[in-house]
Amino acid sequence: MSELDEIRQRKMQEMMKVADSTPSGGNGYPDSPVVVTDSDFDETVNKYPLVVVDCWAPWCGPCRMLSPTVDAMAKDYKGKVVFAKLNTDESIETASKFRVMSIPTLLYFKGGKLVDKSVGALPRPMLESQVKKHLQ
Repeated sequence: MSELDEIRQRKMQEMMKVADSTPSGGNGYPDSPVVVTDSDFDETVNKYPLVVVDCWAPWCGPCRMLSPTVDAMAKDYKGKVVFAKLNTDESIETASKFRVMSIPTLLYFKGGKLVDKSVGALPRPMLESQVKKHLQ
């Protein structure tokens, strides 16, 4: 076997490992909220047709109450909606840009544009109706 063939085989094995470790299905959509920061926020909201960004902080009680709902909906809506989490203490620039004054605040992006905003720890039925409104 030539050196070139060995390199090809090694590269193929590396690519197969990556492919095996990447979750499949859902058109590459994550099944849990993705963490976004000032540096990758725009890239994330432009990457998917519908993104719901949960603006939160670790010290915020209502944010912690909303978190399991957002986690569950990320799983349930995989392939349709991407849920993201923006820590407002660490990403002040983005929080200011979208005038996040209270947390939790949910920002709804469709086609990379802000189309809706909700403030407070909404119960799942209310959050779901907001999301479904933008799925149409």
